[in-house]
Amino acid sequence: MTPLSADLVQQKQHLREKLRFRRKHFAANLDPMAQLAAFRALPAPLTELLAEHAVIGAYAAWGDEPDILPMFADVAAAGALALPHHTARIDTMGFRGWRTGEPLARGPWSTQQPADDAPIASPNLIFCPLVGFDRQGGRIGQGGGHYDRYFAAHPTVLRIGVGWSVQEIDATPRESTDMALDAILTEQEFILCGDRL
Repeated sequence: MTPLSADLVQQKQHLREKLRFRRKHFAANLDPMAQLAAFRALPAPLTELLAEHAVIGAYAAWGDEPDILPMFADVAAAGALALPHHTARIDTMGFRGWRTGEPLARGPWSTQQPADDAPIASPNLIFCPLVGFDRQGGRIGQGGGHYDRYFAAHPTVLRIGVGWSVQEIDATPRESTDMALDAILTEQEFILCGDRL
């Protein structure tokens, strides 16, 4: 892995701070009815896409991240939903199956995750949270690199970033280990970024 230049690290950290503030402000000021309606139903292109994949990866929202689990109620009920899981504060992230109504445990990174004894899963389509994005598939995450490492180890997995529209920027600073997204879903639109979907 090529080490990040100090300049790129600073650029990303500055953008994270700016975009986290933007996301927090937007979510806090979102009309309650709009917040309730956001990310509750899958857009038409995604409904067809989900039908083609056996296991779907999603996430339990943390802080001001969009809550997407209601969109996947049917997928979870069918036992085809998986959420990120960390066994310890290490670089490696995996996925474990989860169904609506099952309790979530606090993971080592303070995020909510399936219990340690939940079945290990291998999603072939993953919806991942983001801090920032651009329309070319660039993604700025929390900075731990967990998703990028997972995507690099599973290159055929389709990658869809999820965020609020205010998290869009013109271009994300990229390093060779940053994995591009195939699409982005916001409360306003579904954006295709490559030719894999």
